[in-house]
Amino acid sequence: MNWKLWKEKKEKIWLWTAVNHFKKGILGWVLGDHSAETFKPLWEKVKKWDCYFYVTDGWKVYPKFIPDGYQIISKTYLT
Repeated sequence: MNWKLWKEKKEKIWLWTAVNHFKKGILGWVLGDHSAETFKPLWEKVKKWDCYFYVTDGWKVYPKFIPDGYQIISKTYLT
């Protein structure tokens, strides 16, 4: 790896995942920056599951997608 190129890189790549804690495995994922634009394709899949609630880490983009009262902010269930 070119150290200089890595050191100068300013954008991080995020792996967004959707899991069901009652079943094993990752149900959906998307790779990209930490923007709402990147999260949107994953949300399009997730919202079809018609969940009672969504546990998140509270990232600022979630309220743009998750209806009020359906988001539980907690890192306890994210591991």
